[in-house]
Amino acid sequence: CGLRFKRSHENTPTDNILCLTSECRKRAAAKHLIERYYHQLTEGCGNESCSNSWCASSVGFNRMDNNAAAVKALELYKVNAKLCDPHPSKKGTASAYLESNAHSNSACSNRKLNHKDVNSVRDNFKDVNYLTEEKVYEILEICGEKEDYSPLIRVIGRVFSSAEGLVQSFRKSKPHTKEELKSLQGKDEDKDEDEKEAAACSATAMEEDSPTSSSSRLGEGSSGENDVQKLAPDEVSVDIEAVRRVYERLLSNEKIEAAFLNALVYLSPNVECDLTYHNVYSRDPNYLNLFVIVMENSNLHSPEYLEIALPQFCKAMSKLPLAAQAKLARLWAHYSAEQIRRMVETFQQLITYKVISNEFNSRNLVNDDDAVVAATKCLKIIYYANVLGGDLDVEHNEEEDEEPIPESSELTLQELLGEERRNKKGPRVDPLETELGIRTNDCRRPLVPFEEFVNEPLNEVLEMDKDYTFFKVETENKFSFMTCPFILNAVTKNLGLYYDNRIRMYSERRITVLYSLVQGQQLNPYLRLKVRRDHIIDDALVRLEMIAMENPADLKKQLYVEFEGEQGVDEGGVSKEFFQLVVEEIFNPDIGMFTYDEGTKLFWFNPSSFENEGQYTLIGIVLGLAIYNNCILDVHFPMVVYRKLMGKKGTFRDLADANPVLYQSLKELLEYEGNVEDDMMITFQISQTDLFGNPLMYDLRENGDKIPVTNENRKEFVAQYADYMLNKSVEKQFKAFRRGFHMVTNESPLKYLFRPEEIELLICGSRNLDFLALEETTEYDGGYNRDSRIIKEFWETLHSFGEEQKRLFLQFTTGTDRAPVGGLGKLKMIIAKNGPDTDRLPTSHTCFNVLLLPEYSSKEKLRERLLKAITYAKGFGML
Repeated sequence: CGLRFKRSHENTPTDNILCLTSECRKRAAAKHLIERYYHQLTEGCGNESCSNSWCASSVGFNRMDNNAAAVKALELYKVNAKLCDPHPSKKGTASAYLESNAHSNSACSNRKLNHKDVNSVRDNFKDVNYLTEEKVYEILEICGEKEDYSPLIRVIGRVFSSAEGLVQSFRKSKPHTKEELKSLQGKDEDKDEDEKEAAACSATAMEEDSPTSSSSRLGEGSSGENDVQKLAPDEVSVDIEAVRRVYERLLSNEKIEAAFLNALVYLSPNVECDLTYHNVYSRDPNYLNLFVIVMENSNLHSPEYLEIALPQFCKAMSKLPLAAQAKLARLWAHYSAEQIRRMVETFQQLITYKVISNEFNSRNLVNDDDAVVAATKCLKIIYYANVLGGDLDVEHNEEEDEEPIPESSELTLQELLGEERRNKKGPRVDPLETELGIRTNDCRRPLVPFEEFVNEPLNEVLEMDKDYTFFKVETENKFSFMTCPFILNAVTKNLGLYYDNRIRMYSERRITVLYSLVQGQQLNPYLRLKVRRDHIIDDALVRLEMIAMENPADLKKQLYVEFEGEQGVDEGGVSKEFFQLVVEEIFNPDIGMFTYDEGTKLFWFNPSSFENEGQYTLIGIVLGLAIYNNCILDVHFPMVVYRKLMGKKGTFRDLADANPVLYQSLKELLEYEGNVEDDMMITFQISQTDLFGNPLMYDLRENGDKIPVTNENRKEFVAQYADYMLNKSVEKQFKAFRRGFHMVTNESPLKYLFRPEEIELLICGSRNLDFLALEETTEYDGGYNRDSRIIKEFWETLHSFGEEQKRLFLQFTTGTDRAPVGGLGKLKMIIAKNGPDTDRLPTSHTCFNVLLLPEYSSKEKLRERLLKAITYAKGFGML
């Protein structure tokens, strides 16, 4: 049974004749009655004093789910049960019943529609089940003439609260075929309007009889899937520009804006149910349209939405399958930075609002707040859209190590207990990242700075020990914010890494104990290094080389350093000085392992070094051990080193900080407007100097000395020159260095949590020394407090020191002259009283950042004693 349209071919306007068979009318009437029973069971009639036992508004009615309501509605229809009339409070709302009567008021009838009927339909717009831009403007114009916007509000409420209606709305118009264009010629305006009304009627009448929810009808037998198959991976069938224009026209009206808000409240739970239980996206990928349309609402971050509407929508959006999330990310990657920022702010405002309005602690975890978790998951989609839309470099990747990093020869704790070892597959990778085929490190510059994705209020209330537990256990019931590291600041992520390192240390210690019991070997729960201060490199590197060859797993034990002839007990402070001395020796230009650039103050691998690969491997181990043992190193590498450690090759752009002079020369070559070949006379052969200043020639291409650089091939020349300087010339040295680094960090979430610039901060600490922040967070013990005379004089003295003297003080007190991740405010230094006035110098416990300060009689004496202590501080002794 179908609808047939008969059109007159005469030039004078005629009405369309709508023919509907009696069978079709019966089916439409039955469908309408079943729908009314269904709405009556799920929503009620709105009359609080209703006595109908089969109405949800009646007292004592037992609520039922949508599926049970659908079955019951069919049964009530068969027995012709009582139907309630909609209460006036329910009329016109998004959940109102269809008010047309199955017998006489059907939108479709077998009589001719005259102009009066058409105008009546237009006034009520009860037949509008989906919207187009033209339809919105038509209704808006009619409402404007009458100065009554209630019809438009009802239409918006009906369409925007229906998943099916929203999915069908604002579709991209398909281009007409030649035959269609020809047939459309000659139509007058009235005829076009009549056919639009008839078409809407046709769409309504041809729906299936089943009264089930919209999700059960989406995608079944429709052409939606065929439409999607023709779309690119980053395209949807909705006309986004039309949606934006509609929002711009409508959101200025407060009453209309309220309709969007109320509709979203009604829509979101149904969408969440569709995605969770009905697998609706796989049957109709056009279902994604509703998320695109809703997210174009520029008022989503306003206070009215934050309480109910936006949290519910985020929960629904977080249920999207991985393929749908990837498609949204690809689509939004084409948005402008302003549009991305608006969406970021929408989710960030919700997270901040929820965090501030609740009291989260160790008992009430922020991880258990559904709205915060859902908003974070939605923010992840925007994050990857931001990465995709940025400046990407997916080609220049470092090759994986040819030889796998040797595993421990010892039994693991899990194997001793008869269990498989966890994390054998290597570091964690985000599933959405895999689906999109990109990595965060591929992005040189995102559309919106990464820092805008960090939510500081969330970081302040996050219980990182609990969150880390959820991260390692990976249960479906508990969400870990470490799976969304973009929202965490460097301090929080560093704390998560600290927990991971400590747990691994304790695990290795337990394994050693069990292994010693099983094998009867000597117990060695620590990575012990006994070194001579005058031969620190020889002693340390030889010992580390032996460990790396015999059992690399020992590198993951807690480091314990002992200086020969000194009585210091290593609780962290001795290790700090050990690393400081090792770095000073290794980067000494006289050794020749690294070259030093006076202009940039940075070190680079020496391509003509006489040292073997093992030496560079051991340097990588030292760097890895520093991170693993939470020690800060005074190393000065260009950013490209950290990018290479994270798997990216150096390119021309990396020369900007690694070798700025060469970068500027090559940039001028690329921008030169004259004839490069005639004016510059350079070829694809370059020269370098070795350790002794002798020139070395290298061909960037075969027979490079015979190939001139021209305007056409200069980009290739620049790319190959940069590749040689940053990759090929130091390939042997860097691979050995990276191998040593990964020996310590290969099972760590380091690469998953941190970006290259954060890795530098992790290794080197902050270069900005804010001693006012240190003063704010310093604690006092032994009789001192913030108001003590000696304490006030101490801070006055310290603030008067020069930059170098301040660094010496920091080195004396903490074992390093760098601030930790997050600045000096995160240091937590303690100043303790060490007796009355005396001639003794101040002392310190660098392991615990404790300064032991006698109560000197004057400010001058304090300054003199303190300067002497920090200037000649070297070595450890028992107090």
